[in-house]
Amino acid sequence: MKLQSVFLLARRFAAMAFVSAGLLGTAQAAQSPTQFIEQIANQTLDAVKQNSAARSGNVNTINEIVNDKLMPHLDFQKTTRLATGQPWRQATPEQKTALTNAFKSTLVRTYSGAFKQVSSSTKIDLLPFRGNPNANDVVVRSTIISDSGPVSVDYRLEKAGDSWKVYDFSVEGIWLIQNYRNQFSSQIAQNGIDGLIKALNQRK
Repeated sequence: MKLQSVFLLARRFAAMAFVSAGLLGTAQAAQSPTQFIEQIANQTLDAVKQNSAARSGNVNTINEIVNDKLMPHLDFQKTTRLATGQPWRQATPEQKTALTNAFKSTLVRTYSGAFKQVSSSTKIDLLPFRGNPNANDVVVRSTIISDSGPVSVDYRLEKAGDSWKVYDFSVEGIWLIQNYRNQFSSQIAQNGIDGLIKALNQRK
């Protein structure tokens, strides 16, 4: 094959790759909130299934998987801000960062609890979507079905550019932000933001 022909073929492949990337970007941008949750939840479940220590209920291993597969898709600061409430406004930037980082471990442990009894037959069912699919803030409901019985896990998401970010979730009907808001309020009233940060770090 002549050198000129090789260059021409390479240019055609490059053009095809560019078009494919564009189509992929469009598909990702058009991803519904239900599809988004289905993708990240199943990635987490599959990783647990493929890890023998996680399947046997090893909490540290499950936490690592959840931290790797799910946590990148959470808006930690928004979750922490909503759980903290009014005192968040008075916190310094350093306190906000420290509080968000401290609360992250709690988020990981809470979600990991839904994956402690996973078997090869465990699956995730996404329930019919309710609400406006074009809204920027939505709730997606799901059920983790395992040998020990179903576990309800629901998600609150906010549109983030071409994708979504989870900022709240519930396990068996208990929403994380609502559950921790009173605890945070009580701790801050007694010991301030720094006291709350210290208390959260002690739970790690």
